[in-house]
Amino acid sequence: MQDLIITLLQKMFILTLQMAVPILLVGVVLGLMVSVFQTVTQIQESTLTFVPKIVGCVLLLIFLLPWMFSIFITTVHEFMTFIPQLVGAL
Repeated sequence: MQDLIITLLQKMFILTLQMAVPILLVGVVLGLMVSVFQTVTQIQESTLTFVPKIVGCVLLLIFLLPWMFSIFITTVHEFMTFIPQLVGAL
């Protein structure tokens, strides 16, 4: 019973990381590039930091959405197969 619950929790954390890490990495890389650009050109515009990150993350979401949906649906299907084992163990 505990092994099954631990396995489910591990799969949930892995799913969360698989879906969040690409978007976070793009945001960090674009933020670093904009910061370097602002430092080099001495432009201190506050909107310049947010707009490229938002555009990059939205474009990445549009590009990766089918892959994210397929991973999510596969994991939910795996979770659904664990339900009879959880009910039987109670």
